[in-house]
Order: sequence, then structure tokens, then C-alpha cells
Amino acid sequence: MKFKLEIDKVLSQLLSQEDTDGDKKITIEDIGPKSFQLVSPEGETYQVSGTYHLSNLLQGLARAKENGDIVTEISINEIEELPANRISRIIRNYFWAGLTRTMDVAGIKNLIHDSKNETLISDKLRVYIPFNDEIVFNYYKELESSFPIEVIKLPESITPQYVKSINDKPGILSLKIEEINGKMQGVPFVVPGGRFNEMYGWDSYFESVGLLLDDKVELAKSMADNFQYEIEHYGKILNANRSYYLTRTQPPLYSSLIREVFEKTNDKDWLLSHLKTAIKEYETVWMVEGKRLTPNGLNRFLAEGIGITPEAEEGHYHAILKPYADAMDMTIEAYEKAYANGEIKNKTLDNYFVHDRTVRESGHDTSYRIEGNCADLNLVELNAMLYKYENDFAHLISILLNNDVEGLNIGNRIYTSDYWIEKANFRKQLSDKYLWNEDQGLYFDYNTKTSNQSQFVSATTFTPLWSSMASEDQAKNLVKKGLSILKEKGGIAGSTEESRGKLSDERPPRQWDYPNGWAPHQMMIWKGLINYGYLNEAQELIYRWLYMITKCAVDYNGTICEKYDVVKASHKVDAEYGNVGAQFEYLPREGFGWMNASYQYGLSILNSENIFKLNQLIEPDQIF
Repeated sequence: MKFKLEIDKVLSQLLSQEDTDGDKKITIEDIGPKSFQLVSPEGETYQVSGTYHLSNLLQGLARAKENGDIVTEISINEIEELPANRISRIIRNYFWAGLTRTMDVAGIKNLIHDSKNETLISDKLRVYIPFNDEIVFNYYKELESSFPIEVIKLPESITPQYVKSINDKPGILSLKIEEINGKMQGVPFVVPGGRFNEMYGWDSYFESVGLLLDDKVELAKSMADNFQYEIEHYGKILNANRSYYLTRTQPPLYSSLIREVFEKTNDKDWLLSHLKTAIKEYETVWMVEGKRLTPNGLNRFLAEGIGITPEAEEGHYHAILKPYADAMDMTIEAYEKAYANGEIKNKTLDNYFVHDRTVRESGHDTSYRIEGNCADLNLVELNAMLYKYENDFAHLISILLNNDVEGLNIGNRIYTSDYWIEKANFRKQLSDKYLWNEDQGLYFDYNTKTSNQSQFVSATTFTPLWSSMASEDQAKNLVKKGLSILKEKGGIAGSTEESRGKLSDERPPRQWDYPNGWAPHQMMIWKGLINYGYLNEAQELIYRWLYMITKCAVDYNGTICEKYDVVKASHKVDAEYGNVGAQFEYLPREGFGWMNASYQYGLSILNSENIFKLNQLIEPDQIF
């Protein structure tokens, strides 16, 4: 049955009756009658009842109004759509499109109006172009006459000193633009959402998992193509394509992306091109001694920028700077400016900011696991990811050469599958020595300065399952001991409460710690459990995560956001930076990139019996 409705009239009546807190949403916090009557032109009536069905009606009306309609037809099937089915459909049909960007003439307006540009000293958007990309440089120079942009060519050698020198001139970094049918077009990419309106490093991989599941293969392929552009022109996969991220990379997931895209396209020419670039990244970003390769043979993150991070919100570092400002009888603002300009030297602060930037490079910004010592740590997840790089390289070379043992010639060097298998085996031996704790049955980060394992229990302890680096016995211990201390109502927490420690005004919550849970952790853990045959445990964790997201969307007008409190199974989190995706009017338009992907990925693995229970919103503790 369908009802033909005058949009403005019905929308006004619905909000007046049901949106009692005036936030232009219908949620469980509204105290209206929770019942609204629709009347068809033929006089048929239908009572829309309950928060979920009312919010579905609101969203349908709002979407039709955005399309420019005056009258619309709303079907009862749409209003009563099963919640998991609805969330998945909206992600597939609307959210990915809402998050897709390009850096060409069609997409430049989005960048100009991005919230990060509101505080620019210049009234123009700065667009930085690689030194050796004349085609893109000329393309943007032509746009200067039509748009408020300033095109700047980067130097041939990008040093930390140079990047610091342009901190007061922040801008966007160009991505790949190609000629299609005689027209220059930006290669599209997916952004996380909200204020994260650029292409981020590890977000892009997890987003692509969802894109591939939703048959958006070309868009996932484009993400890899932009990764390749960043490596070739900026020397690394960037934290994000902003000028102040030029010295900072992200967790390495490029090999996983190209492998999974290739499994869909079977394009060996494309694969060979990307494999060469991925090996170049491995050698030049991760395996340089004294930088991200540590003396023990394992790896660390190391952001190479200098001083205060320019992207931090005003006042973010005041608590850190205050003792030094007080000692010199200066205001915090004056001290911060003098330190940033090099007028004040402070080696303690210099060291602090090395670790602070490195936390951001790790993707886990912020967590007490790595605060104050990140650049000293062989992190479990980083070495698990590089182990997967090495095995992926072996696998992909064997595909390209049809198992030819002569190897692949890359940069005047021959790489064989056996070479990479040996590298992976060696990394596993080192990981067993430095990262594995037999007594506790968990992986821990290793501090290269103190020569001790950290005792901070994090969700990252499971990443060796994702990369298949753990032995069968190690996997058994991880499942037995790790799940029991990290599993919560809504999935796996970022850490244990004990590891996080007590909180206070001087020690506020950190967003990657207990009680919060994050999509990339869940996705890697599910895959890891399946790798080792722990299918029932995977089903339970997937259900817990999807139940939390689904219940939140049902109760809060379709809300899907960046992170969740998995202890309370709620989107209302107590942590810095807020919760992107929670603030909108009428209907959600984007969700959040890797959260969307986690939903599609989880739903693709969940068995039919559990999907049925999920649509009925049966509490996890009633099932498991």
C-alpha cells in the first residue's frame, strides 16, 4: 500500500507532534504520542506507530523534499522495512555517494567550503601540487581564474623543515587526475565523513572493504589508484591529503587493498603496476634503518614532522605547555607562539611532539597505550600488517608469474615469492620473541628504549589472527584469554578498563581506549577468528556489533556514527573530538566511512538465523 502525501504539510504535522525536543529528528528521547495517522486520497488510513517507523516516515519525506518534490508516495513497506535490511540498503544506495569526492572542477567547491578552511589566513583555498606533476599543476592553474584557489607547486625535496615552514599556509594536496574522453577528471575517493573531508590512509582500506561488497569495484579501485599517486608523488600513503600531513603516513594496508581489488577485476596489468608501488613503499617507508625500522628488526611508527601539530584544535596542548609558560612567566598563548616560531628551545617538548605526531600516524589517536612513548614502540598491529604485506607480495608474485621461480624484476632487483616468505617467517620469529607473551597468552607492544613488553591490553592483540601470523596454539590462547577480557555488550573494546586506568580531570578519557569500540578493530578480529576456524566466536562478535549499531539507528532516527561505547552499547561516548555522524537534521546522509563498511562486512558474514534475530532486535545476551 502507498500513500500520496503533500510533503510540507505532512512534514510539518509530523514534526510538530513527534519532535518534542526540536532537533528535527524523531528519537526515543522525544515524548510525543508515538503514533501518526496517514490518509490516502481514497480515504484509506494507516497508523504509523513507534519511534522507528515514525523516523522512517520522516526520512522518506525529507529525502523526497530534497529531491525537489512537492508530493510524494510513501509505501508501508518502506516505513516497516526490517531495520538491518534498511540500514544496509541506505549505506549501499545513499551513504557511499554522500561520502564520495573528487579533486577536479566538479569537486573543488566541496573543498573550498570545507570547515577546515574557515580559519585560513588567506581567503583562498591553497592547492599544493607535486613538483613533477606538470599536468595537474597546469589543470589547477587554469581553475584559478574561476575559483578562489591558490595553486602552489611543492619543492622537489620535501623535508620536515619545509613542511613546518608552511604550517601557517595549510592547504589540500592534489590527488590523481586523469584524462577520460578528452576531459580531465579527478579519480574519486571516499572520505570518512563530517569534518574528515579528505582521503585518509587506513580509513580508505576499510571503506573499500564495504565498497567491494556493495559492487562499487571501480570506486575501490580508484582508492588504490590514489594511494599509488600519493606514494609516487609524496613518498608515502598520507595520514590524509593535507599539507601538514606530508611527513606522516598511516597503518600499512595497501597490499590488502590491491589484493582484494584484483580478486574482483583479475586485471594483471593493474596488479603489476600497484605491486611495484607497494614494494617501493615497503622498502622506502618501512624498511629504512634508523627510521621506521628499529635495530631489533621489527618496525615502529615515526612521524617526522617538527613541533606542534597545526591541525590540533585551539587549546589542545595548553595543559602540556602550561608548566613551561608559568616557569617563564608567560601566557600559554605567548609561549606556544614563541616555541612554534623557534624563539624558545625546549628539547623535552620536542620529544613530546615526536611521540604525539607518531600517535597520529599510528591511526590510534589517542590512547593511553601509546601516549608519550609511541615512537619507541614496536606495535603489534604494525608488525602484523607488515607480515601480511610480505605474504601478500609472495602470493601476488606467484599469481603474476604463474609460480615462476625466477622472480619479478622491480627497480633492477629480482623479487621471488620465496624471498617474501622468508621475510615473513623472520618477522614471525621476531614477533614471537618480542611481542608474544606465553604466560598471558596475548600479544603486547615492545618498548625498544626500555627493552620491555608493555602490559597494556588492547584490541590490537588480535591483529596477528587477521594477518595469519599467529600459530594455532597462539590463536587458541588469544581466543581463550583475549575474548574474555575485551568482549563487551556491543563488541570488542579498545582496551581493558584496567589497562586504561583511572580517569580524572588531569587524565581524561581517550577515544581509542575502554569503553569505546571501533570498526577497524572489529573487522580485523572477525576475519582473524574466521582464519583460524573460530566461527561461533566470530558470529557472536559480529552480532554484538551489528546489534548495537542497529539498535542505535532504530532509536535515533537512523544514526550511524564514528565510534560507540561498547560497554553501554551506545553512540553516546565520553571522549575527545565528539562523535562524527551523530549530528544531522531529518535524515542521516553519510553515516561514517568505516562504520558503514563494518556493517556491510558483518552482515555479509552473519548467518541467516542471526540476521533474522538482528531484525527482531533480540538482545545479544539472550542469544549467547
